[in-house]
Amino acid sequence: MRRREFITFLGGAAAAWPVAARAQQPERMRRIGVLMNTAESNAVGQAQLAAFRQRLQELGWTEGRNVRIDVRWGAGDVVRIRGHAAELVGLSPDVLLAYVSAQLTALARETRAIPIVFIGASDPVGAGFVASFARPGGNITGFTTYEPSLGGKWLATLKEVAPATVRAALMVNPDITFLQGRFYDPAFESAAAALSVEPVTAHVRSTGDIEAALDSLGQRPGGGLIVVPESFTSTHRELIVRLAAKHRVPAMYPNRQFPASGGLISYGPDHLDVIRRSAAYIDRILRGEKPAELPVQAPTKFELVINLKTAKALGLQVPESFLVRADEVIE
Repeated sequence: MRRREFITFLGGAAAAWPVAARAQQPERMRRIGVLMNTAESNAVGQAQLAAFRQRLQELGWTEGRNVRIDVRWGAGDVVRIRGHAAELVGLSPDVLLAYVSAQLTALARETRAIPIVFIGASDPVGAGFVASFARPGGNITGFTTYEPSLGGKWLATLKEVAPATVRAALMVNPDITFLQGRFYDPAFESAAAALSVEPVTAHVRSTGDIEAALDSLGQRPGGGLIVVPESFTSTHRELIVRLAAKHRVPAMYPNRQFPASGGLISYGPDHLDVIRRSAAYIDRILRGEKPAELPVQAPTKFELVINLKTAKALGLQVPESFLVRADEVIE
């Protein structure tokens, strides 16, 4: 080998060594903080978390190799949610996932620097979390799941299946939901007037409040119930379903987990689809995109579910047209 060729070879090898060394170094571990709305023992919450993890893995993020996921469970408890939010922010994650409004509110209070992807904030612009749907503008973006007109949709659907309903209560924990639970009131009250139904608000902050509300609805014929989507009612799903059956109160719920547990009807977004979409936003943020530039998105899939066994137990004749429209009929 001539001297000039030998020097050229050495220079090329020296340039290649750092590249090879970098290739052998392990990929930097990223950290994701997740604040869920249910208790850890909740099967629905676990299914949602599993769907999130699966989609992340499909996108190239494997726990233990290039990502660590720290999960905390709010269980519908405001004090616990705030404590978990502070704890997760203290871990300095690369990005945070907030499941529904109470979790987002707590995390947003703790940081304006760490990116947050939310699922389920009812009115992120009105609440001040983002500047607009198209350009959030800060450290927060995500996916809405419910919008205010559903208050009327729920009542109209309940009335279709239970036409004898003359009084309907909107059950909500005002300490957890946006606008102290008044988010759905205008549409709910407008639909009530059109359908000749007396609108009632049932504020529930404890299991005792839930029991009192269902007992009151069951004291006279014609009572109906609409359960607002939020952490507290989700956590006490089985209690609400059991008491509605005990007092023979037809009830409309915000997601399919309620009729799967014995509730009458549900109408709401496909939450597994939304949480998979949130994983895609987490992926984009971990790869360098800014939440300020990722638009807030609305749900694209909704589910209408009815439990026919429960309908029969309540003595309801479900219209054939309703069964045809239903995405799922539980028998």
